[in-house]
Amino acid sequence: MATTNKIYGLSLVSAYNAEIDLDTNTIKTALTTSSYTPDQDTHQYFNQVTNEITGTGYTAGGATLGSKSVGYTGATNVFKFDAADSAWTTSTLTARTAVIYKDTGSAATSPLITYHQESSDVSTTVGTFTVQHGSAGIFTITVA
Repeated sequence: MATTNKIYGLSLVSAYNAEIDLDTNTIKTALTTSSYTPDQDTHQYFNQVTNEITGTGYTAGGATLGSKSVGYTGATNVFKFDAADSAWTTSTLTARTAVIYKDTGSAATSPLITYHQESSDVSTTVGTFTVQHGSAGIFTITVA
């Protein structure tokens, strides 16, 4: 299966406007069905995300990211954000897209950060559904 990983473009606006602090804010992973079409150019807040999944073992709004890390390597000019993989144990779920966002408690003010989209649905039946972040992290930005 092919996975598409993209940063919501307006997340950079949110970051520079001090809406997102990757170190200290509550950052979550929410899951959506194949009916959600991410728009990295216009979607900025969680209220623009549609078709969040429901299922056994899943709570609306998703799971909070643990073990977050933010770093910059001067030798390669790479900024990196990473966290532990998100997992829902003993779950029965079907999802296509994982949306990572800052949870403010209100969807209309919760800035989107990235999304990871599979080429087809991924399911569990009384199993562990895991969103694995790539070896390079959730995202990297090369400063030019």
